[in-house]
Amino acid sequence: MSLQEDLESRSGAKCELCTSTNNLSVYDVKPSITGGGGVDGSVLACETCVTQIENPEEVDANHWRCLNDSMWSEFRAVKVVAWRMLHRLKKEGWPVDLLGMMYMEDDELSFAKESGDHLSESEKIIHRDVNGVILEAGDSVVLIKDLKVKGSSMVAKQGTAVRRISLDHENAKYIEGKVGPTQIVIITDYVKKMTEKE
Repeated sequence: MSLQEDLESRSGAKCELCTSTNNLSVYDVKPSITGGGGVDGSVLACETCVTQIENPEEVDANHWRCLNDSMWSEFRAVKVVAWRMLHRLKKEGWPVDLLGMMYMEDDELSFAKESGDHLSESEKIIHRDVNGVILEAGDSVVLIKDLKVKGSSMVAKQGTAVRRISLDHENAKYIEGKVGPTQIVIITDYVKKMTEKE
């Protein structure tokens, strides 16, 4: 079975957020590095939900009253998206009450926090590459110079691609990613964000 078929089977062919049956597709909950992807890291979602998740300026708060039900889902990815959207909508008032009732395991909560949706704009740490381009968890970058890896004899060569990075939520200069089998911390001044085509 395909991923879409697995999710349709799990959800009864309904959007796992608002229960719509129209224009359903697989929504991969970012960042994939910490657990997105596959059945456990994806949600079957309608076009309306996906558009509003990906375009915060288009959010219709009333549409998301559906979270009153979907936040109780037994599936991690559904809970994570519900938690993130409730945080985005906190200024509406009613989402604060729902967040107060919501229960999440530690790993679910850390996955949910990866997006930074729970932080106010002033609290968000913005990671930027050498050219000032904003980096997000799950992005791919390329090293712009040879880097010695602390604690080993390894040198990560200029031009090496580091895929599916994760962000340090306390320091805007640090990202993490794998070079070969090794997970390393990289300073953002030494990377350039890769485009989709690269």
